[in-house]
Amino acid sequence: MAMNMAATHAVNRKLVDPIFEANAACKAAIQKFDADKVTNATIGTVLDDAGNLSVMPTVEKVFRSMTMADFMSYAPISGRADYLELVKKQINCEGYLGAIATSGGTGAIHHAIANYAERGEKVLTSDWFWGTYNIICKETGKTLETFKMFDDEYKFFNVENFSAKVEEILAAQNSLLVIINSPAHNPTGYSLSDSEWDKVLEVLKTCANGGKKISLLVDVAYIDFSGDKKTAWDFLKKFNNLPENLLVMVAVSMSKSFTLYGQRCGALAAISSSKEVIDEFNDTNKYSSRAVWSNINHGAQVLYTKILGNENLSAELEKDQKILREMVNARAEIFVREAESCGLKIVPYKGGFFIAVPAENPAAVCQKLHDDLIFAVPLKLGIRVAACSTPLQKISGVATKIKAAIDAV
Repeated sequence: MAMNMAATHAVNRKLVDPIFEANAACKAAIQKFDADKVTNATIGTVLDDAGNLSVMPTVEKVFRSMTMADFMSYAPISGRADYLELVKKQINCEGYLGAIATSGGTGAIHHAIANYAERGEKVLTSDWFWGTYNIICKETGKTLETFKMFDDEYKFFNVENFSAKVEEILAAQNSLLVIINSPAHNPTGYSLSDSEWDKVLEVLKTCANGGKKISLLVDVAYIDFSGDKKTAWDFLKKFNNLPENLLVMVAVSMSKSFTLYGQRCGALAAISSSKEVIDEFNDTNKYSSRAVWSNINHGAQVLYTKILGNENLSAELEKDQKILREMVNARAEIFVREAESCGLKIVPYKGGFFIAVPAENPAAVCQKLHDDLIFAVPLKLGIRVAACSTPLQKISGVATKIKAAIDAV
């Protein structure tokens, strides 16, 4: 019998990440066949049409202008005050606002799950979801439950199934954390409409008015690739004047919005009609930060404040974001048109890095695509295609080949 030294709850933990596994297989193919012959639709970073990492010029310019002290010194545990104020300014909601610096958007999700879901109970998200949600739930002693995200025709957000799942879970527990990734959902590229958000809030407010404690985490990691920068954040105004026992949190990431993936900086913000709830939010999450990472990348926070705190630099950043957003959208439009033409069913794409293709045997389909040196990510419900990393000249033909692979499998 094998010897285990890990604590009982940690025994047999092994990370199997389909995204990084698919990217590793792609890199191996590039070594064998040459990069020009390989299509990398795996990784969630913006690559230019030559296959190189895209970096926003404004971000690079400000980054290079900063002092060593900006990079080397400690930041406060909660985050720099000016950084947190600018995060709250972007949220731009009425009522009381809180914010804490986190290790990327992942850190924000971690704190929300760790502190706003009871151990041993369920957290709810859609059946198309980023797999790390489940890893964080397991790590913190929770269970991830899913609702059916779309109707049977893959046309609309399935509010009816969402409502049924919320009611089902709350019949057995007195509080619930719900995670919704919108706009530009990973892995589907879907964004909830205003009317769909209204229906979601109606469900949650009804439960809150019934005395249950409800927390909603909105993951906006891809928001700056979802559409017009000036209107993309407007839906958050729907979270004004909610019941005191309905807390809304927002997971913010610099990784995508600033092409600053490796610096690991983000924030968890909170919106409440109760000052006491926000005071508790700030204290609770500061405590967790000290326990998990102590403090967050100081240089990235300085960069954020230098850019978003300066009107001219902020305008320059918006132009950079628009260029990359339009580059990714152009690729996605080719894929969507081709999918419609060849009869390939896809999840409705509204914007962002990824497009999702429903499939009964995703792993086998992705393996079949390797015959054409096309690499995508197999998920539980289908295939994730990264428009963000697939050059324009390579995206054409991918949908047709996926359709052929699905038919063959």
